Parts: sequence; C-alpha cells; structure tokens
Amino acid sequence: MTTIDATACAKINLGLAITGKRPDGFHEIVTILQTVGLCDRLTIEAADDAAGDRLSLESPEIAAPTGSDNLALVALGALRRVTGGGPVRVTLAKAIPAATGLGGASSDAATALLAGRAFWDPALPDAVLARIAAEVGSDVPFFLGGGAALATGRGEVLVPVPPLRGVWIVLVMPVLAEPIPRKTATLYGLLGAEDRSSGATVREQADRLRAGKPPEPALLGNAFERPLLALRPELRAVGEAIRRAGAPFVAVSGAGPAHYTIVRGGREGRRLAARVRADLGDAATVAVVAAVAERPVVRRSDRLPEWFVAAAAGTD
Repeated sequence: MTTIDATACAKINLGLAITGKRPDGFHEIVTILQTVGLCDRLTIEAADDAAGDRLSLESPEIAAPTGSDNLALVALGALRRVTGGGPVRVTLAKAIPAATGLGGASSDAATALLAGRAFWDPALPDAVLARIAAEVGSDVPFFLGGGAALATGRGEVLVPVPPLRGVWIVLVMPVLAEPIPRKTATLYGLLGAEDRSSGATVREQADRLRAGKPPEPALLGNAFERPLLALRPELRAVGEAIRRAGAPFVAVSGAGPAHYTIVRGGREGRRLAARVRADLGDAATVAVVAAVAERPVVRRSDRLPEWFVAAAAGTD
C-alpha cells in the first residue's frame, strides 16, 4: 500500500507592502516570501473505507481544523476533481503555529497538492497544480516551489529571487490570550491610507538579493505592523524583548503576530533565543531555524499503513 510522506515549511516575509485594493475585493501586495526550517509533516495513504477524506492531527497542542475547512483537505478535494482519485487518510504533524503569519495552512495545502499528485497522478503537469493552488489560496502557489520569491498581485504572481543562505532566523511566536477573529481579514480592514505604499522598498530589497547582498533591515517594513500593534498593543513587548536580547533588528512576518530577526550564526541565534525565552516566558514560543532554499520534500513508500496491518491481523 503506497504512502506519501511530505514536509510543509513555514515562511517569513522580507518586507510586505499593500499598494491598493483590487476590483475583485483582494488587495494588491508586494512582498518577498522566504521558506524557513520550521516544518509540518504530512502523510497521505488510501482510506480504509468510503467515508471520504479524513485528517488526524498528531500535534493537538497546536490548534488546527481537522474537518472539511482544513486547507490541506480543501486542496486535496480540488485536486481530486482533476485526477479522479479515491478517498485518502491524511495525518498532519504540526510544528507551525496557526494564524501567526508564517503561512502554515497555505504550506500544508501546497504540500498536500504535491503529495496528492504523487499519490494519484504523478504525470500531472506543474501548470495544472499551480492553477489549483491559486484557486485554493493566495500564498499556496509559492509553497509549491519554496525558496524565495517576489510576490505581487494578491500574492500569486511569483518571480524567484535568490534565497537566503548561511543565515539563521530567530522566530518569536506570541501566544495570544485571545486569538484575533478572522485575523487577516480583520487587519486588512484596519489598514489606513498611511499603511499603503508603492512597494518600492520591497522591490529594492529584491534587487539587493539579486545582487548577492543580505537583506537590509530598513527595507523590512510590513504594512500590517501598525494595525496589528494598534489592535493588540501588548505585542509591543515582543519586539522590545527581541531588541533587549541583542537582535540586530526586528520584523513582523505576514499579518503577524510572529516576529523574527536574522543572525549570521547558529550559536548567536541560540543565545539570542535563550534570552528571549527567559524574558517572555510562556508568552511566546521561540525557535531558531535555517532558511530553506528547496521545494517541499515528497517521499513515496510502499509500506502498509497501520490501519491496514491491524485490520488484516483481525481477519481469518
């Protein structure tokens, strides 16, 4: 029985600008996306009955939907309509906290598409997978390839840029006492004229990366930072703690509330992370990760799934 194992990595934004609102209701953005080594693990195998797709969560301490609203299942459903594949059992081991601006749900969805293709129709062209990804969510197409890209439009228009190499990212993921309802939509609704720009700073950052230069902290501005801190002023303590720990700069990823900084060495990153943990305690989860330049890892194996072995053991 074939099993597909795959990784789904988080991302950070190396600057994010909102340039305007589109006729379709989405916003025009300019951002640089970079995958990092905080990864979920997704496994797909044939379902043992005709009850439809099922998803089980191996990391219940990280909240994530397990029903039909899970974006990985949405993606697999869209892929099935193209491939005609049968029902599957999905196991998701979460490491990326939900709703933190790190793209966990979108990454899971993209990886589900790659794993589903390997399971149902390995010959399916990349262009078809990219079209399905864009229908599932704005960030999903980026995660099909990973690495780094300049993203425009609503996030689905991608131009690859050289990924970060030889650096470490310290991720600080606040634990909110009260989650922000419909976080991204809420923050888009709080954007004012002062939060919009031409996106020139993000494009300048992309040019630096193309020239082999490190990211410029002054170009890492994020249009969501002002409304995020206005909505949850307690998050100011996160940036302050990272700066007190000796970070060269602090930036917000996506619509937050995750913050990050970039350092040159793993030892430096671990020291900085330890200081932040001591400062913030249970108010945040801190991780030190490398930048990821590759696309998601998808592996095929022919081991029998556990449910199949158990069922066979109980038959005559």
